[in-house]
Parts: sequence; structure tokens; C-alpha cells
Amino acid sequence: MDLKESRVLVAGSGKSGIGAADLLKKYGADITIYDGNEKLNAEEILGRLEDRAGVRIVLGALPEEVIETTDLMILSPGIAIDAPFVERVRNAGIPIWGEIELAYVASKGKLIAITGTNGKTTTTALVGEIMAAFYDKVNVVGNIGNPYTTTAYESDDDTVTVAEVSSFQLETIHTFRPDVSAVLNITPDHLNRHYTMECYTDCKMRVAMNQNPEDPVILNYEDPILRAYAPKLKNRIVWFSSRQKVDTGVYLDGENICYRDQNGEVVVTTVNDTSLVGIHNTENIMAAVAISINMGVPVEVIREAIRSFKAVAHRIEYVRTLDDVIYYNDSKGTNTDASIKAIEAMTRPTVLIAGGYDKKVSFDSWADAFGDQIKYLVLLGETSQQIAEAVRKKGFEKLVFVKSLKEAVEVCRKLAEAGDAVLLSPACASWDMFDSYEQRGDLFKQYVNEL
Repeated sequence: MDLKESRVLVAGSGKSGIGAADLLKKYGADITIYDGNEKLNAEEILGRLEDRAGVRIVLGALPEEVIETTDLMILSPGIAIDAPFVERVRNAGIPIWGEIELAYVASKGKLIAITGTNGKTTTTALVGEIMAAFYDKVNVVGNIGNPYTTTAYESDDDTVTVAEVSSFQLETIHTFRPDVSAVLNITPDHLNRHYTMECYTDCKMRVAMNQNPEDPVILNYEDPILRAYAPKLKNRIVWFSSRQKVDTGVYLDGENICYRDQNGEVVVTTVNDTSLVGIHNTENIMAAVAISINMGVPVEVIREAIRSFKAVAHRIEYVRTLDDVIYYNDSKGTNTDASIKAIEAMTRPTVLIAGGYDKKVSFDSWADAFGDQIKYLVLLGETSQQIAEAVRKKGFEKLVFVKSLKEAVEVCRKLAEAGDAVLLSPACASWDMFDSYEQRGDLFKQYVNEL
């Protein structure tokens, strides 16, 4: 589609919508930004645009005449594809693209797309640093914080884009085709949006749907859902495994992280040569190794980049040691599987802070992970009672309910003894009490540092 003078409806006025509108403006599109929240301020939205000239804002109910004069709609990932106004646009025969489809159409160069339930941000950040150590022009975009649309226009044939992509974003792709794709794992998440695990899995696997047979897709061999799905893929599959050797891909051999293909086997790095902790981070490193080798990066460059890489914020992030109690911020543990990995990474008796927005998932397997590791569970947010019921069924009774994150930190200070750890790993999204997991994590760090 020729975007010049096309009448484009951008649905959503957040970071994704603004990024899409700014990109469309560069192509000369006729832009209307729509948001169903009628309480928003149109002038404030326009003020966030690079060029507001000619851009219209529609708030509240979407008028039929706007739909009738639209050639294309760009849907922000936070808006469900079955929202009533989206159905109206679809029924009118208007193409609906997501923001990453728009960015892909506009961009040049090589693309790496990384998805999965957990580990996306760490893996994307690590791959970004590896690429930057070898290639001259690298953009790291997507859920990691910088919308893909903000870098697409300036990209050229030498650009390497590393994109963290979500199931929400993948719902609305059409031609989006990465040179290398990766699916790190699939565990229950966002079922309030996708309804079933089958639908959620299908959305994740769309990352590879347009790739050619020679294009690699990096998959976790230890994930049973991915192993079962693999025969459906037409791509060249490159596995990574933390438990066994694979014929083609990355595996753990004692402390060594090795890569093997038809050319032989090489030790890339070791689990001791990194600041990342936990087996889940070892898997993230293995995925990054597989991606990077398939992007033509030499092993010695990969090895050095892994050695110098530091953990990303909000993912088992060390905050402070006070009275021989270590405080960790894992606010990005927004689902049970991510939180289980954080619990398993703890080497001290742990006071755990959990609870938040209800994504309609079970907490039973999460409660099973407690073992003898968790001393106390401090609960807040929408899911407090649901979590309490799940852990009590498993025989865990050391619960404390709080009304705020600040109170949670203060309670943990009293409960934790020398030699313990305090871990914020909510197993839930943040949206019941906070704007984002970043805000939740930043506040946790603030309250800990104020102790």
C-alpha cells in the first residue's frame, strides 16, 4: 500500500500510537488518531507528536463517518483485535495492521525478532549488545521500550534491527518476516486476551510464519509446547537445550555453552563467565548465541559481549544489601513462570512479595515452586486472595496481606533476618495499582533505598 495521502486511522494514543503516527507523517499520510477514552486531552496527545499539522484526534465513540473515510487502520498492541470498534472496521473491509507490520514495511536492513513468554527483554538486550559489537548500525526496539516505528524510517540496508515482539503485536502482522526469529518458551499468560493456550501459542508462532525454508527459527528444546509445534514449521529449526546435546544448535555441556552444526562443535562461553544468574538466564544466553551465530557474528565477539553484559532492570535486579539481607527487584516477573524462575534463582531463604493484576491464570504450579525456599509471602493487589487460596492448598500459611508496595517493603524489613533475601516477583501484571512493571520496580527500589 502506498502510504502517501492514504487516510490512516491510528487506534491508540499511547507510545505505540504516537510512534506509528510520527512514522506515517513522514510518508505523507492523512492521519486520524483515535482513542476510546473520552477523558483524554486532545491537545496533550497532539503535543506528543513530532509534527501535529493536519492530524485529527477522535475520542470516545468512533463515528461511522471516520470509518467510511479510512483506507487503513494501525492498531496499537494494547487494543484487543476483537474490540467492538475493531470489528466494525474489519467488517467495513478496511485493512488492519499492527505497529510492527507498519514498521516492517517502512524499514530496511536485517531483522531479528524475539518472542516467548519469558526472557524476551534480557535476550533482546543481550543480542542487541552482541550485534552492536560487530555491526555498525544496530537498533534495539519493541517491548523493550523503544517502538519499532521510531527507528524504521532512518534504517538503511546496513541496519540490523533487534526486536522484542509480543503475542499482542504478532496478532496483526501480514508480511512481517524476520531474517532470524526466536521463540524462547511458551507458558500460560495473557489468557484474558487470548482465551486459550492454543490461541496464545498460535499467536507466538506467527513470528516465523512468513520466513523462507532457509530462514532460521531458534527454539527451546526443553519447552514441550515448542517441541510439539516444531513439525508444523517450514523453517530451518535451530534448537537450544539446557539438558541435552542437540544435533544443530546450542547446548549445555557441564559449565560450557556449546554450538554445534554441520561444521563441527565449538565452546562459545561458560556459565561462570557472565553476571546473569539462574538456569533461565543460561537459556537466554544460549538463545542469544544461536541467534548471533546465525547472524554471522564470530564466536569471539559473542563471547566478549556476553562477558561484559549486565542484567536488565527489573529482572532479578540486585537493589541493596541491608543488615545482611539482599533485596532483589523482579518486577518484570509478570506471570507465574517468570516468577518461578526468579524463586529458583534465589540462594538464600526468601521473603517474597507477590500479587497484582488478574490475568486469569492458575497459581498452583507457582505455589509448588516454593519448597523450603520461601519463608514468608507478602501479598498485595487484585489477586491477593486468589494467590492465598492457592498457596494454602499446598500447606503454606506464612502470609501477610498489605495495601501498598511501600507497606510491603516495610513488612519485609521486619520479617527478613540476616542471611535472607527479599524478592519482589509478583507473578502478575502491574496494571491494578501501577502504570507499568517499570513503575512498580522503580518504586520498589526507591522504598528499599529509603529503609
